[in-house]
Amino acid sequence: MQLLVIVQLLLLLLVANAIPVIAKDILADRFSYPLDGYARFIDKQPWFGPSKTVRGILLSVLGTPLCALLVGLDWEIGLRVGSAAMAGDLFSSFLKRRFRLPSGTRVTGLDQVPESLFPLLACRNALSLTVVDMALGVGFFLIGEVYLSRWLFKLRLRDRPY
Repeated sequence: MQLLVIVQLLLLLLVANAIPVIAKDILADRFSYPLDGYARFIDKQPWFGPSKTVRGILLSVLGTPLCALLVGLDWEIGLRVGSAAMAGDLFSSFLKRRFRLPSGTRVTGLDQVPESLFPLLACRNALSLTVVDMALGVGFFLIGEVYLSRWLFKLRLRDRPY
């Protein structure tokens, strides 16, 4: 088990997911354009919804590699983590729209597993992650994200608790 690497990756996952939220708080609606361009899927529902913006995805994918250097990982690992975390987030949003859940609806597990598992899988070979490492990473992320969300709500940094 690679506890240090798991902690480093969890920090990057936190950064990848926090950057769009922080950007929204700082920039409000400036540069905020839905990634799906308001297009509809064959079920007449949005592909992802209005909360998944080009700004959030782009800033996360560009910001996470910089933070990777700060936690002692290569920038390319940060790029993998940021890109795969956003892909996982889009995947869960896509599924939630198929279930006709409104944008912003929280679904424990579906909100955390893809956006933590996809990056861990993307880094598996480069960091020699085992199945146990990845399971621990996903588990820690799921539990940590739920508790961190409540704390951020109390600090008024989040619109609502998980």
